[in-house]
Amino acid sequence: MPYAHINRNALQFPGGPSADFNLFLRKLDSLVVSGRGDVRILHIGGSHVQGGMWTNSFRKNLMSLRYGMDGGRGLVFPYAAAGTNTPVGYQTSYTGTWTTSRCLKPDTVMGVSGMTVSTADTSATVSFDLVPEERKQWDLRFTVRSIDVLGYGDLEPIIIAGKDTLRGRKLDERWRFDLPYYVDYLRIGFLGFPGRFTLKGVYLDNPGNGLTVSEAGVNGAATSSFLKCEDFTRDLQLIKPDLVIFSIGINDLQGSDFDSRRFISNYGKLIQMVRRANPHCAFLFTSCNDSWKNGRSNPFGARAAKAFEEIAAGCDGAYWDLYDIMGGAGSMDAWVNANLARTDRIHFTPDGYTILGNLLFNALMDTYTASVR
Repeated sequence: MPYAHINRNALQFPGGPSADFNLFLRKLDSLVVSGRGDVRILHIGGSHVQGGMWTNSFRKNLMSLRYGMDGGRGLVFPYAAAGTNTPVGYQTSYTGTWTTSRCLKPDTVMGVSGMTVSTADTSATVSFDLVPEERKQWDLRFTVRSIDVLGYGDLEPIIIAGKDTLRGRKLDERWRFDLPYYVDYLRIGFLGFPGRFTLKGVYLDNPGNGLTVSEAGVNGAATSSFLKCEDFTRDLQLIKPDLVIFSIGINDLQGSDFDSRRFISNYGKLIQMVRRANPHCAFLFTSCNDSWKNGRSNPFGARAAKAFEEIAAGCDGAYWDLYDIMGGAGSMDAWVNANLARTDRIHFTPDGYTILGNLLFNALMDTYTASVR
C-alpha cells in the first residue's frame, strides 16, 4: 500500500510479555477452536469510535474466524434521542422528549457510554434495530435474548414487544430482561409516572458461548472526558471486558500544547477504573493518526505516540502504532489523495476506517497465531 507501511503493522509489547494479554488470547483460542467460552472486547474513543466503522470492520473480521460466534451486540446507546450519529451496524429511534448530556461537560451521572439521555415524558420511548440500514448479504446480523437497561430514576423501564409489555428485574442501577425468544428489534418504554429516568446505555447479550465486540465512542471526547464518568467502573462490571482497546487521544492534541505527563496520568486513572471491574483485563492502545492542526501536520502526533508506548509499557499492554504505520508526520495527505481520509485531515472515509479495522485485526492475528504455535 503506497499510503501505509504494512511491514510495520504489528502489536508491540513495550513492557515485555503480558500475562493478561496471553490470558485473553487463550480465551479467544478456546472460542475459535472449540466454540467454548464467552469473549468480550470493548473499544473506547472519540469520533473515530462513535462512527462505528473502524470497530465494525474489526468485529466482522473476528466473527469470520468461526461460524456462529454471535455473543450479542453488546453495549448500545440511543444516539438518535441524544441528537447525534449512531454507529454503523444498528439503528436507533425515539418518541417523546429527551434531554442529553455528554462526558465533555456532564450534568448527570454517566457510565462507560460517556452519554446519558433523560426523560420525564409519559410518551417517551427509545428503539434499537439490529438489522443494518441497506443491509448487504455479508453484513453482520445480531439477535439477542438478554437485555440490561443501565440507568436510574423513579420510572421503571419496560420492553414493549407488539402488544406485550415485558417487565424486568431491578439489579443495582440496571434492569435485567430475559426474553423467552430472540429479537433483532426492541423498544423501551417506562412505567410509574410521574417521575424521571436517566438512561446510560443498554447491553444486548446472548447467554452462553460467543464473542461480543462493543464500542463506546463520544464525539470530541478526550482522556479527561471519560474520567468524568462516575459510573464507568460500575457499568464495566456488567460488561466484564477481556480486552479493552483504547483509542482516546486525538482530541487531547487540539490545544496550544500537549502535556504528555497529564496524558499519561489520565490514562493511568482510566486503566485503574477498568482494573477495578476486571483485574486481569488485557489492554491494547492505538496511537493517534496523523492529523492537521492550523493548516499543517499536528506537531504533537509523534509525542503522543511515544506517550502511548509508555502507557502500554506501564500496564503490560499491547501497543499498535497507527501513527507510524500510516507514515508519520504529513502522511494524512497520502490517505486523503487515496480517498481514504476526509479533507479535514482528521477523520477517515468509510473505506479508510475499514482498512484501519483490517490492519488492527491482522496485527492481532499475527500475535494470536504466534501464541498458539
